Amino acid sequence: MGSSQAARRTEVGLVYVAAVMQGLALVTFPAASSIFTSPDGFGFDSTRYGVMFVPQVVFAILAAGLAPKLARRWGLRRVLLVGFAGDFAAMALLALSRLLIDVPDTAFVVLLFATASLGLGFGATVMALNTYAEAFFPERADRAVLALNALLGVGTALAPALVAVVVALGAWWLLPVAAAAFVIVLSGVAVTQPLKVAETAGDGEAPRSIGLAELPHRFWLYAASVFLYGFVETMNGNWAMLYLTTERGVSVQGASFALTAFWGMVTVGRVLIAVVARFVPPRWIYLGLPLALVIVFQIAARVPGETGGILVFGLAGLACSGFLPLSISFGGGEFPRLAAVMAGGLIAFYQLGYGVAAFGIGPLQGLLGWSFATIFAAGSLIALPLAAVAAMVIRRP
Repeated sequence: MGSSQAARRTEVGLVYVAAVMQGLALVTFPAASSIFTSPDGFGFDSTRYGVMFVPQVVFAILAAGLAPKLARRWGLRRVLLVGFAGDFAAMALLALSRLLIDVPDTAFVVLLFATASLGLGFGATVMALNTYAEAFFPERADRAVLALNALLGVGTALAPALVAVVVALGAWWLLPVAAAAFVIVLSGVAVTQPLKVAETAGDGEAPRSIGLAELPHRFWLYAASVFLYGFVETMNGNWAMLYLTTERGVSVQGASFALTAFWGMVTVGRVLIAVVARFVPPRWIYLGLPLALVIVFQIAARVPGETGGILVFGLAGLACSGFLPLSISFGGGEFPRLAAVMAGGLIAFYQLGYGVAAFGIGPLQGLLGWSFATIFAAGSLIALPLAAVAAMVIRRP
């Protein structure tokens, strides 16, 4: 009995530590935006920088959509290992791209393969991790998913801070090398663990998988909410540094601190929500977050400098914090037999929103001449329908 309990503790630890790694890998690319766009780096313009994330979105959507079906055929652990392999390839290719910094066109192709690998890793890994969190703690699924995503947020907050450190050392490639080593260790632990989720599967080791046509109609409400959320989160996560450095005169280091504040407050917010949810219904928190974003975007469009940037993007992180994990836990709780399908589908739609913002804002700024301040002010026009959809989600039958 003791060995079984120790094994389960190891499995739970693996899942939650892997969330930190996934957050770190995910934000390493946008945190390094100054390297990609600086004349002293790769020298990409804003449009090419945005295009760089398209393969990530495509492969993340494919991975998240196919992962439940593959989990039923292979087992969820193998899906997790495939995700780890994608993360390792992404970090390795990013590190190797430094050898091509003097041939930016070739480096761009390598980076496209890197972001494609990251999309595969993110889509498969996050779907598996959320499913494991719900399966390991079925009586506390909301808090378990929030805690998992809080740790994912720890990784996302670490990335820009670590990028600032390695850039100051003149060796930005050290971060992806360290992340790749981290993935290898996690993969080694995962191979030694059973990582079964039969208690949520109904008939074996893997969760149930169904086609899109069979999904309950309320799935599409959840899908719309995470799509819009993916857009507003990415506006902050991918473009805040370029906005502050190009239009507000903030140094690269100061902009890195602002991005760290954003992801750090995403993490803090998830922890706070897990505590406050004992006293305030999570559904009211879910509705309040996008309403807060409406206000924050207007403040962000008028941010005066470095200190203001750190404060306002910290507020943006707090307003973003719990929306995605609450969406996943609400969906899994409403349709417990489809928890893996809901998690995979919602991650796919989240990545679709991520892709629209990651790619679409570049042409708006570079080709149409919109200022970043105008684009951030327009973010309120996305946050408003997000609040409307959230209101429909919490009106659960």
